[in-house]
Formats: sequence, structure tokens, C-alpha cells
Amino acid sequence: MRKYLTAKEVKKLYNLHISTLHRWSREGIIHPIKTAGGHRRYDESELLAVMGKTVEIKGNRCAIYARVSTKKQADNGNLIRQLERLQGIAKRRKYAVVAEYQEVASGLNENRKELSKLLKIIAGGQVDIVLIEYRDRLTRFGYKYLKEFCRQFNVVIEEVDDRPNKEPQEELVEDMIAIVTGFSARLYGKRGGRVAKKLVQVIESEVAAGENDGNGSNP
Repeated sequence: MRKYLTAKEVKKLYNLHISTLHRWSREGIIHPIKTAGGHRRYDESELLAVMGKTVEIKGNRCAIYARVSTKKQADNGNLIRQLERLQGIAKRRKYAVVAEYQEVASGLNENRKELSKLLKIIAGGQVDIVLIEYRDRLTRFGYKYLKEFCRQFNVVIEEVDDRPNKEPQEELVEDMIAIVTGFSARLYGKRGGRVAKKLVQVIESEVAAGENDGNGSNP
């Protein structure tokens, strides 16, 4: 059965602007239908085909999610390499990639826009597999809750690499600092900033000391 989407739904799911849809329609690339009220509806399978994606039978539809914590990591190419690795694996496993999400945000951030989009298509029954590099890409804490959420919609999470603590130390420190800053603000109110600054200095000092020990710099 064909599924027809509004322009707003297409924008949310596939990040295609309405002007692009109108241009494709004028050029005969896609063929939207009109409702009795004169509103356009877009054939999802046709859109996916135009975008170079393939609609497969249920059970093989895959969504890719890639994330790094900092802009520096993204600028260094970590995010795009992560995405490309997942794309390659999906191709080798013959998955039909129906959505791709990439994000620069802490694993502790509860307001990640791309993750929210992923959860919406899971709840909407539009995907069967979520492909990630390893579980911390989805969330630093509460992974079991996300896994159970997916299970309720018959969606499985596949981890390419399930080895723990694979992230760079820099990323772990960023998340530790986020925790310290958040809790300091809650516990100490206006003084939280000063308290957090001192704790961050301690964390960074300990990390630096650990790196020196690891390099054999200290006797």
C-alpha cells in the first residue's frame, strides 16, 4: 500500500523543503496527488526513489544515526566518517536505508533534534532497524529504556561495535563537565558557576595527570 505524505511531513522526515517538492513536481520528477480540498500529497516511495533510496519489504528498512559530542570532532571529519562507515555496513547487509540522522551534541543532551526525529519514525512504524556505531552514540545513560521503546514497535537496534569506552577521552571529559555544570547549578544556584568552574579545573587537572602517567612522563 502506498503512503502519501503532506509537505510538512516530508520536511520533518526527509528534510526536503517545499520549494524542492514544487520544483520536482514542475519538472515531472515526482507526481503528487491532490485531495478533495486541493491539498498536495506526496508518494513516499516515489520520493525515496528520487533521493536514491530503495523501498524494501517490511523488516529491512533501516535508519542510521551518527553522533559526535563536539564541533571540533565534526570539523575533524569524525562525524562524516562515522556516517560513511554505517552507510557501508548497511549496504553490505542489503538494508534499505530510509533515513539518516547526524548530530553534534552531548550524549547527555535530552533535547537532540535528530534523535527526536528518529524516535518519531520508530513510533510511526516507518523503520525496522536502527543502525549505530555503538550504544553511546544514542545515549550516555538510559540505553535500556531506548532499547525497550524500540522493541515496543518491533524495531531492533544494531550496534556495529559494542566495545565499551571506545570514544576519545576528550568526549568523556566533555560529558563529565556537562554533568558537573548541571548539578552545580541545581545545588548551588547562582554560586553554581563558580563551583562548577573549580570542579572542572580539578577534572582537567586529573585528566592531564593521567595522560602524563600514560606517557611515562612521571617517575
